Amino acid sequence: MEMSGSGKHILFIVPYPEGKAPSQRFRFEQFLPYLEESGYTWEIASFLGENSWAIFYKPGNTLLKAYLILKGYFKRILLLPRLSKFDHIYVHREFSPLGPPLLGWMISFVLKKSFIFDFDDAIWLPNHSDSNRLFKFLKPPSNALKLMKWSKINACGNSYLLQKAQTLNANNILIPTTIDTERVHNRINTHLSKPLVVGWTGSHSTIKYLEELYPVFEKLNEKFDYRLRVIADFPPSFELPNVDFIEWNPDSEIEDLLAIDIGLMPLPDDEWAVGKCGLKALQYMSLGIPPVLSAVGINAELIENGNQGYFCESLNDWELAISTLLSDESLIQKMGQQTRIIVEENFSTRSAYSKFILLFANK
Repeated sequence: MEMSGSGKHILFIVPYPEGKAPSQRFRFEQFLPYLEESGYTWEIASFLGENSWAIFYKPGNTLLKAYLILKGYFKRILLLPRLSKFDHIYVHREFSPLGPPLLGWMISFVLKKSFIFDFDDAIWLPNHSDSNRLFKFLKPPSNALKLMKWSKINACGNSYLLQKAQTLNANNILIPTTIDTERVHNRINTHLSKPLVVGWTGSHSTIKYLEELYPVFEKLNEKFDYRLRVIADFPPSFELPNVDFIEWNPDSEIEDLLAIDIGLMPLPDDEWAVGKCGLKALQYMSLGIPPVLSAVGINAELIENGNQGYFCESLNDWELAISTLLSDESLIQKMGQQTRIIVEENFSTRSAYSKFILLFANK
């Protein structure tokens, strides 16, 4: 959005192009129409451009990726003399994906400009994509801890992340990852199509958790006529006759999700997973799709086991839960109606906006 003279100017400093990354879409991009209604204007400064984004998380092209990183840093440096034009600076996850947090230090201690720091993962833990292993030594996890400490306020995606931020900074607020139930996820699955569809949505970084359920799908195939829909940027490594791989597309995302009758969200019980904000589950639930989940982190707070979905630990749990739902379409419909209500009341963009707008209450 172009800048105007409203006196409410926000600069969003983000890693990815607008509309591409789930963390950005569900952490702040969905609030932009509400900000506009409230008289705010903004500019989004992404480290990676659209063409860079298409390349960066695919294997290979090491020299090209190095060039794209340097290009991103140059764009960041060009921002510095313009910062005084903005009333608020909102940083999502990082100033830059690699290297020390030099830009954060310069903004805080040289330019004396405060910033809001937003994060929805345990980003202080070592983590890197398999396609960019060569760059992992340039991504010190301690960067996130420094940004939490230097920020004016931390916007944390769940209570676990909030607790971490509180050890470094007195100013923190819990803002859950939200779903726009009015403009985007505004339809309900009727579960009338046949055969029933078990589904999962995610990316190259989390598809490994779905692949661990392969023995479950093999057993289910012996008992049920169903389809397994996988929506991602890469297909799963396993092959089954009933698998439908759908490449994630922002333009068809809701239609692709609405074909799912039972939504899956397997996770390991580790510190990284505990920091996650339940996005997959919330997407399913908002569309009236009962979730089958690992009870890890915020997932354990989203539903009551057996009432709006199921929690699973062992492979036997996953097989039983999915089998129960595949055997009872009325149960799928009943649970789906309840999950929609949970999202609207507690995790909708409308319900969380009053918290989000507090981030910009003071300069």
